Amino acid sequence: MLGSLIVLSAGLAPSATAADVQSQQWYLSAMKAEEMWKVSTGKGIKVAVVDTGVNPDTPSLKGQVLAGDVPKSVGYKATVDYLGHGTSMAELIAGTGADGGLKGLAPGAKIVPYRISLKGLESKTEREKAPNKAAVIRAIADSDAKIINLSYTGNVSYPDMEAAIKYAQSKGKLMIAGTGNDAEGKNSIGYPAAFPYVVGIAASDEAGTVGKFSEHGNYVDLAAPGLDVPAWCDETFRSYCVGEGTSMATAIASASAALVWSAHPDWTANQVLASLIDTAGRDWAKDDPSTYLGYGLIRPRMVLEQSNFDPGAANTDPLARENATGVTDEAGNSPAASASAPSSSPPSKATSGGQTSAAASTSDTSDNTTMWIALGAAAAVLVTGGGAFAVLRSRRAT
Repeated sequence: MLGSLIVLSAGLAPSATAADVQSQQWYLSAMKAEEMWKVSTGKGIKVAVVDTGVNPDTPSLKGQVLAGDVPKSVGYKATVDYLGHGTSMAELIAGTGADGGLKGLAPGAKIVPYRISLKGLESKTEREKAPNKAAVIRAIADSDAKIINLSYTGNVSYPDMEAAIKYAQSKGKLMIAGTGNDAEGKNSIGYPAAFPYVVGIAASDEAGTVGKFSEHGNYVDLAAPGLDVPAWCDETFRSYCVGEGTSMATAIASASAALVWSAHPDWTANQVLASLIDTAGRDWAKDDPSTYLGYGLIRPRMVLEQSNFDPGAANTDPLARENATGVTDEAGNSPAASASAPSSSPPSKATSGGQTSAAASTSDTSDNTTMWIALGAAAAVLVTGGGAFAVLRSRRAT
């Protein structure tokens, strides 16, 4: 789809009603959310959700959405969600769980909604009225929102968008985006995740295994829960469905960053990101990140439990190598992409085993202390990264 942008929920299946949806939020217990909330809930942090709009009237989002913070120039129907997707992302980030709705990983954070047009999901008239995406990013850059959640992807690199992202980075924003859901198809390079200064998020399951659909490449920086995660089924907001996608993983990564930033309000975006990279769950060398899971599985608890955590220098970019190199293939070449022609073929990321998901690999089971958490007796035995991740790491070009 040339030049189109799509949301990153790979699939939704009818499941939980609002009354029991929280029981399906497996990652809250896996990441020990209750323990983290004793230290930080994300209070004081604003997360800009650039998506299909955010409905502020769902039980879980009442009082959580700061529609008044959106400039009129880019605020067209920001609180009218035409798909249900943006509202789901907002709830995964900052939902209160009221009336049994989704509980966000950072329930103390606030959401600033921005609605953009996603091709094929709106009428032509609505698309024409939607604000320019680069203008939206620049507006957020000039606001006091600290985190920009981008749970969508496209296969074209637009110069105005790249310039806007560089501007937002210069203003101290932390931008987080999904890498895409077509790994079993084209595995196209996904923007905005592939832009410099945007943190690319892959989707993994409860065992820390990358989803088969989760796109891979040297722009994957971290992984977060993105399988069997509940979200609203559609724009009617009548029921939740269980779905999968790098959309969900992106929202949970944004919430993780909000927790850390709230606990350390004097840190910069570089320091927040550096702390999440340093504490990510992995069983490979930090200086050799995976094209499937980047620096590993995001674990904000490992930062929050250390009150004296050293995040490094405020002005040191933890992704300096990736941001300087850009998207490359295994030979270190930069593929071309333009707005007037289909993007180039995806770079080859075949591993020694020719597999695209850790789920396809044989692995051992043991007490897992390097993935989400040290789980304890109730769920201590998980698939470790020892076999699955090592086979499928497929090194980044350097």
